[in-house]
Amino acid sequence: MSFDPLMKIERAREVGKLPDRLYKLIADRFHIVTNGIDRIERSSGLQYPYYYIDPNLILSTSNAEFEQFGIFFARTIPLVSKNKKLAVVIQLTAPLIAYGLLGSIHAILGHEFMHYVSFIRRILQMNVISDEIAGTLFEGKYKDFDSLIDPRDIFKKDPVLVDHITRRFPEGFKDLKLEQKVIKNWINKHLPLTIIPIDSNIVKIPIEVIVNTEVDKILKEKIEQL
Repeated sequence: MSFDPLMKIERAREVGKLPDRLYKLIADRFHIVTNGIDRIERSSGLQYPYYYIDPNLILSTSNAEFEQFGIFFARTIPLVSKNKKLAVVIQLTAPLIAYGLLGSIHAILGHEFMHYVSFIRRILQMNVISDEIAGTLFEGKYKDFDSLIDPRDIFKKDPVLVDHITRRFPEGFKDLKLEQKVIKNWINKHLPLTIIPIDSNIVKIPIEVIVNTEVDKILKEKIEQL
């Protein structure tokens, strides 16, 4: 199946949601993403799932923390089709590609890949019906690591990538320079935003979908080794 990861960015430019200069910046820096995915596939011996660049910056809020917000630069999203098939897609945000350094982009790509592998592991263990809800941004920051596989186990062949991930994800993703750039160049310029409550970042998968999910043989063997 052919899929263009920049399709949503191109459509956003066509309808005037993204300026031409910003589209060009993202397109010119897209090679950092493809190089990062090649790096992850070589190191892990596994294929990266489908991914795409979303033209929106994703902000999360909670009622308990008034006027505070968290930034989602990427998300791992399980999708259930009408014919009860499960697919996992990585959503990367346009501001990450526009303003992130190589180390941060590769760290986030690797982190979301860890989510993907951990999610499939839980599927194989019949351990996913719904993820727990994180009620506040503080809780959400720490809950992110509850079920993740250690990056040193997946990326043994690339210690530099492991270092990128561990340094930038001590307690949730942290890159102050990137966050400042995004606030200045994206939020303050009223570029596209998606705002979600933190307690809506939850996965619900019907049990019949879990039972019928077919996992690639190589991925299954790798998970069993882990």
